[in-house]
Amino acid sequence: MKRVVIAFVICLALVMSLVGCTKAPGSGPVESQAPEQPSAAPAETSAAAEPGDAKGLHVVYIPIQTGNPYFDPISQGLQDVVEAAGGTYEMTAADVVDPTAQIPLIKAQIQKGVDVICISPTSVDALNDVCDEARAAGITVIMLNDDITGNESHRDACVIGTNYEEVGYRSIEVFKDIMNGEGDFVVISATTDSPFQNRQIEIYKEMLAKPEYSKLNLLEVVYGNDEPEKSLTEAQAAIQKYDTLKGLLCPTTVAYIAACQAVQNAGLEGKVLVYGTEFPNQANEFLKSGVSQGAILWDTYRMGVVAGELCKAIVFDGFEIKEGATFNAGKYGEAVISAKNIIYGGPPLELTADNVDDYNF
Repeated sequence: MKRVVIAFVICLALVMSLVGCTKAPGSGPVESQAPEQPSAAPAETSAAAEPGDAKGLHVVYIPIQTGNPYFDPISQGLQDVVEAAGGTYEMTAADVVDPTAQIPLIKAQIQKGVDVICISPTSVDALNDVCDEARAAGITVIMLNDDITGNESHRDACVIGTNYEEVGYRSIEVFKDIMNGEGDFVVISATTDSPFQNRQIEIYKEMLAKPEYSKLNLLEVVYGNDEPEKSLTEAQAAIQKYDTLKGLLCPTTVAYIAACQAVQNAGLEGKVLVYGTEFPNQANEFLKSGVSQGAILWDTYRMGVVAGELCKAIVFDGFEIKEGATFNAGKYGEAVISAKNIIYGGPPLELTADNVDDYNF
């Protein structure tokens, strides 16, 4: 009889324990309990998510090198857009300007599985294979600030500050005017492989072949590797080497500063004229002091914003990059995909002593 009673008590305890594990919703936390009504809400949220909600956005920017302030506003524009959308933004760069230095950086992003890699290329052809590798892994590859001209099939799109062809033609035209149409000059460029600078120099030479430029004489093209010290050394050497030197034309912001410093140090303001690409804030003092007679650029921050908005459109909206397509570039309005999938950030920006205070970047 005792065995029966004991068995009954044990069974009753088991029943009570099972009842205790099936609390009604809201009666207390039971971590292993399934929801009363299974919901498909998470899937629906993902499908209709706004930027930064259920979907992710991971963008990495690889500029030409570290320590070059030119790329800072571009990076800031990208970062502002990506982070406002709830995404993750990173910038990484090599310490030196070298055609192959960007390759391991790109490979590292492939391993991470980022969504978009934006690259300011150091060469038009050194990155072809690694860009193909990234795209095969499902990563969108966007050239930024410069393009891999002739090898466009190895990237998805290119966002550049403005139509650089216009910058080149306008630069040599203004330079001719400030030189009064004649005189010897030297070009101080970046590296021998820099796509933008090389194209600018091609345009200079094309225009110099015209009759109206016949009295302008290009003595030499020198290369400062976009390094401040080397660029300054090259500018000083040009001043010392050529007694007839009348102008320094600089299609790189680093060389522009170096040329202005060299002219200023030599006390040759107004005798050796300086023109080139530069930020308003960097050019300001030299324009106002008369060391430089003008500068030209584009809104680099705007370029970064447009690139960021393109990244958003691709990842969040499935935007298809093709000639003629448009996307919302935020506060800058509608952006258009031009031939070869190039997007121009905005018009060229010409700077003088009279208008340089109108800009702050």
